[in-house]
Amino acid sequence: MKKIIPLILFLVIAVFLFLSLNSNPSKLPSPLLGKTFPSIEGKDFYTDEPVKATELFADKMTLVNVWASWCTTCRKEHEMIMSIAKNTELQLIGINYKDTRIDGEKYLEVMGNPFDLIIFDPNGNIGMDLGVYATPETFLVNQDGLILYKHIGEINSRVWEDNFAIHLNKSES
Repeated sequence: MKKIIPLILFLVIAVFLFLSLNSNPSKLPSPLLGKTFPSIEGKDFYTDEPVKATELFADKMTLVNVWASWCTTCRKEHEMIMSIAKNTELQLIGINYKDTRIDGEKYLEVMGNPFDLIIFDPNGNIGMDLGVYATPETFLVNQDGLILYKHIGEINSRVWEDNFAIHLNKSES
C-alpha cells in the first residue's frame, strides 16, 4: 500500500502537467464573450481627449485590437491588421497597452496606422478591465456593443477567415 500512494500521486501530477503544457492559451474562454463590452474610459492617443469605448460601437462592427510597440507578435500581425483596415464595413479601435506615447507614435510611423481611433492605456488599467494578459488581444464587437469573439495572439489570414470573417458574414446576412 505504501508503494501505491506515491505512484498514484505521481500519475495525478503527471496528468495535470501534461494537460497544462498542452493547452493553447489562444483558446482560453473569455468571461466577456456574449456580454456587453465593458464601460471603459480612456484618453485619445493623439489628442488626450476623454473617450468612452461604449459610445463608439453604434455604427459598425468593431475590431478592438490591444497592441504595444514593444510587442513582437504585434509587429508580426500588423500587416494583417493593415489589410483588415481596408474593410470599410468594419471600424478598428486600437488600445495602446502599457506603452509610451513616443514609442507608439514611432511604431505607427514605421508600420502604418490602421486604426480609426486609438485609446492610450499606459498603465494597463483598461487592459485589466478587459482581462488582457498578453498582447496582442483582439475583440470583435457588434453594433450593440456585444463581444462576439476574442482572440489572443497573432491574427493571420487563417485565424481571420476561421474566427472573425464568419461573424462578419453573419451580420451581413
